[in-house]
Amino acid sequence: MKKFKKVYLEITNICNLNCSFCPKTTRMGKLMSIDSFTYIIEEIRPYTDHVYFHLMGEPCIHPDLEEFLTICSKKQLKVNMTTNGTLLSEVKEILLEAPALRKVSISLHSFEANDQTIDLQEYIDAIVAFVIEATQNKIICELRLWNMNGEKIQGSNVLNQEILKMIEVKLNLGFRLEDSLSHVHRKKLADFLYIGMEEKFEWPEIAVPVVNDEVFCYGLRDQFGILVDGTVVPCCLDNEGNIPLGNIFDFSLNNILHSERARNLYNGFSRRRAVEDLCKRCEYAKRY
Repeated sequence: MKKFKKVYLEITNICNLNCSFCPKTTRMGKLMSIDSFTYIIEEIRPYTDHVYFHLMGEPCIHPDLEEFLTICSKKQLKVNMTTNGTLLSEVKEILLEAPALRKVSISLHSFEANDQTIDLQEYIDAIVAFVIEATQNKIICELRLWNMNGEKIQGSNVLNQEILKMIEVKLNLGFRLEDSLSHVHRKKLADFLYIGMEEKFEWPEIAVPVVNDEVFCYGLRDQFGILVDGTVVPCCLDNEGNIPLGNIFDFSLNNILHSERARNLYNGFSRRRAVEDLCKRCEYAKRY
């Protein structure tokens, strides 16, 4: 049976922030139930060893996060999660004590993309305190500044220099982080700790003009996603479920992944052709 490198699982589409770079969602806000989560994990377990708590929403707000991590541990699934970092202090013990947790990616660019009620130093201090403990527990931590300027897109990155300096001082790095990252996009700061900088990208939207239909994507090759209502989508950028392959509560995952629509999408990318309207409008796919 085919193995995927990762399956994105949206345990909630609700977020505590309102980031300017995020496309948001018009879908009704929802928290996945324990029963639904358990069922989905049983379905995806034969297909992957890694589940990512990511799509829309902030996973740290989910009241059953601890139980979800326990379920994944029992099923020998490794969990990777993406967070804006504002709630890490509140769930720190849950995360540090979870055997299933492999990696935490922290979107530092979320701070500048919002009108924050806390100051920047407080935000960075809490995150650095978390990553120090997490990396001691051999949990991989990735600090992200995905707000760099591109050829067409201007990112919100006025605070980047200050953020990098704060991290440099708090971690006592002994070198200028800004200088190091002027030559590379990703740098190892310590065991299990990394920082990465990427250009801001526009999420694909049906309403915008076609970018190109000559593209390749790893959707349904290395990854697929499951929205909070059970809708299976080909990748983590289908935030509105514009390419619904089927609902996991209505059909087996095997049938969904081998459906005509899924096969057409997969075979299209094998020819470097986007067959879905959303994929034709995806700027991110151009990176492949």
